[in-house]
Amino acid sequence: MSVRILCITLLLFSMCLWAQARWPPGIVPLCCTKVSSTQVSFDVTEKPYMQKARGRCVDAIIFTTEKGKLCVSPDVEWAKKLFDEMTKQ
Repeated sequence: MSVRILCITLLLFSMCLWAQARWPPGIVPLCCTKVSSTQVSFDVTEKPYMQKARGRCVDAIIFTTEKGKLCVSPDVEWAKKLFDEMTKQ
Protein backbone atom coordinates (compact mmCIF):
# COMPACT_ATOMS: atom_id res chain seq x y z
CA MET A 1 0.00 0.00 0.00
CA SER A 2 2.74 2.49 0.93
CA VAL A 3 4.62 1.70 -2.29
CA ARG A 4 1.52 2.57 -4.28
CA ILE A 5 1.15 5.94 -2.47
CA LEU A 6 4.85 6.67 -3.01
CA CYS A 7 4.54 5.93 -6.74
CA ILE A 8 1.49 8.16 -7.10
CA THR A 9 3.20 10.95 -5.17
CA LEU A 10 6.32 10.73 -7.37
CA LEU A 11 4.18 10.72 -10.51
CA LEU A 12 2.30 13.86 -9.43
CA PHE A 13 5.54 15.59 -8.43
CA SER A 14 7.10 14.73 -11.82
CA MET A 15 4.07 16.12 -13.66
CA CYS A 16 4.33 19.39 -11.72
CA LEU A 17 8.02 19.74 -12.58
CA TRP A 18 7.35 18.93 -16.23
CA ALA A 19 4.59 21.54 -16.43
CA GLN A 20 6.85 24.25 -15.01
CA ALA A 21 9.80 23.38 -17.26
CA ARG A 22 7.70 23.09 -20.41
CA TRP A 23 7.24 26.83 -21.01
CA PRO A 24 10.37 29.01 -20.86
CA PRO A 25 9.98 32.53 -19.40
CA GLY A 26 8.37 34.98 -21.81
CA ILE A 27 6.62 32.30 -23.86
CA VAL A 28 2.83 32.30 -23.86
CA PRO A 29 1.75 28.85 -22.66
CA LEU A 30 -1.93 28.59 -23.59
CA CYS A 31 -3.30 32.09 -23.67
CA CYS A 32 -2.50 35.67 -22.73
CA THR A 33 -3.59 36.52 -19.21
CA LYS A 34 -2.20 40.06 -19.41
CA VAL A 35 -1.22 42.43 -22.21
CA SER A 36 1.43 45.01 -22.88
CA SER A 37 1.45 48.21 -24.90
CA THR A 38 5.21 47.94 -25.57
CA GLN A 39 5.98 48.21 -29.25
CA VAL A 40 7.48 45.17 -30.98
CA SER A 41 11.24 45.69 -31.12
CA PHE A 42 12.04 42.36 -32.81
CA ASP A 43 11.07 41.03 -36.23
CA VAL A 44 7.63 39.47 -36.27
CA THR A 45 8.21 35.95 -37.62
CA GLU A 46 4.61 34.76 -38.10
CA LYS A 47 1.23 36.19 -38.94
CA PRO A 48 -0.28 37.73 -35.77
CA TYR A 49 -3.58 36.47 -34.46
CA MET A 50 -6.36 37.68 -32.18
CA GLN A 51 -7.31 36.08 -28.89
CA LYS A 52 -10.77 36.64 -27.43
CA ALA A 53 -11.33 36.95 -23.69
CA ARG A 54 -12.40 33.69 -22.09
CA GLY A 55 -11.88 32.59 -18.51
CA ARG A 56 -8.49 33.94 -17.39
CA CYS A 57 -7.55 34.79 -20.99
CA VAL A 58 -7.87 38.44 -22.05
CA ASP A 59 -8.49 40.12 -25.41
CA ALA A 60 -5.11 40.34 -27.13
CA ILE A 61 -3.24 40.53 -30.40
CA ILE A 62 -0.47 37.94 -30.27
CA PHE A 63 2.72 38.66 -32.20
CA THR A 64 5.33 35.92 -32.59
CA THR A 65 8.85 37.33 -32.67
CA GLU A 66 12.31 35.82 -32.73
CA LYS A 67 12.29 36.19 -28.92
CA GLY A 68 8.91 34.52 -28.34
CA LYS A 69 5.27 35.57 -28.21
CA LEU A 70 4.15 39.05 -27.24
CA CYS A 71 0.62 39.76 -26.02
CA VAL A 72 -0.50 43.28 -26.90
CA SER A 73 -3.73 45.07 -26.13
CA PRO A 74 -5.99 45.25 -29.19
CA ASP A 75 -6.73 48.87 -28.20
CA VAL A 76 -3.14 49.98 -28.91
CA GLU A 77 -3.02 51.89 -32.20
CA TRP A 78 0.34 50.59 -33.50
CA ALA A 79 -0.77 47.00 -32.80
CA LYS A 80 -4.05 47.43 -34.70
CA LYS A 81 -2.21 48.93 -37.67
CA LEU A 82 0.48 46.21 -37.77
CA PHE A 83 -2.16 43.48 -37.36
CA ASP A 84 -4.22 44.91 -40.24
CA GLU A 85 -1.14 45.21 -42.49
CA MET A 86 0.03 41.67 -41.80
CA THR A 87 -3.36 39.96 -42.10
CA LYS A 88 -4.59 41.90 -45.12
CA GLN A 89 -3.45 39.26 -47.65
